[in-house]
Amino acid sequence: MPSSPCPAGATRNPFTSVETPAVGVSIEKLTKNFGPLKVLKDVTFSVEPGEIFVLMGPSGSGKSVLLKHIVGLELPTSGRVMLDGKDASSEETREHVRMALVFQSGALFNSLSVYDNLALYPREHQVADEAGIREKVMHALQILSLDGTEQKSPSDLSGGMKKRVAIARALVMEPQLMLYDEPTSELDPVTSATISEIIATLKEEYHVTTIVVSHDRQLAFGIADRVGILMDGELISLGPPADLKTSKDPRVAEFLNPKIDLKNPRFKHLETKP
Repeated sequence: MPSSPCPAGATRNPFTSVETPAVGVSIEKLTKNFGPLKVLKDVTFSVEPGEIFVLMGPSGSGKSVLLKHIVGLELPTSGRVMLDGKDASSEETREHVRMALVFQSGALFNSLSVYDNLALYPREHQVADEAGIREKVMHALQILSLDGTEQKSPSDLSGGMKKRVAIARALVMEPQLMLYDEPTSELDPVTSATISEIIATLKEEYHVTTIVVSHDRQLAFGIADRVGILMDGELISLGPPADLKTSKDPRVAEFLNPKIDLKNPRFKHLETKP
């Protein structure tokens, strides 16, 4: 870990002394249609450099589609996504802004060791010689408390360790922007809390702009600077976690504090007959 603080507005490269500006994200009237289906409807918000922004919402609300627009995997029907003031869908932007996506499943290659999973990107992009790549990989494993796992297969790891390896692999890319898709899904509460702490620590240590898609209220309320709630493709609420907890919008209240109603007509078929 670096011993000296990072200047305001800059992110310190975890593996060198290089400092680069943190990246802001701007979503401007983003609309995405798949045929007649409107998945995103005029979504507008911004993420400040160095901020942790958590996007929540029910399944099918458009969260993952929005994430794909940020990384340039989807093109808007209308509107735009800007990274550091540049169009996210352009090749120039992807070369200018270093970003890394931590997939929900981890997306590790089981045919490769943990070490080779982390070394894949720097090898493919020839960012260093093999000695330099080893230094980067071992440093990332140390940061994520994964010492001794480098020769293991991902299939030999627990769910929580796989998530940490996926984060370490992203960190090797020396990102200015980190994106996480459901980082605590399928994890027990203790491991989920550990992953949340890691996300917050990486942001604090390296001033990395962070966008998290999650259903996890504990994560959102614990580490987010701001939270957005997406429903049916529309951003219905945006603000600090404390504001969402006291929101008067019944949709927000129901999403954050769902109640079980066994008398709901949709459960009528479950009733037993005498």
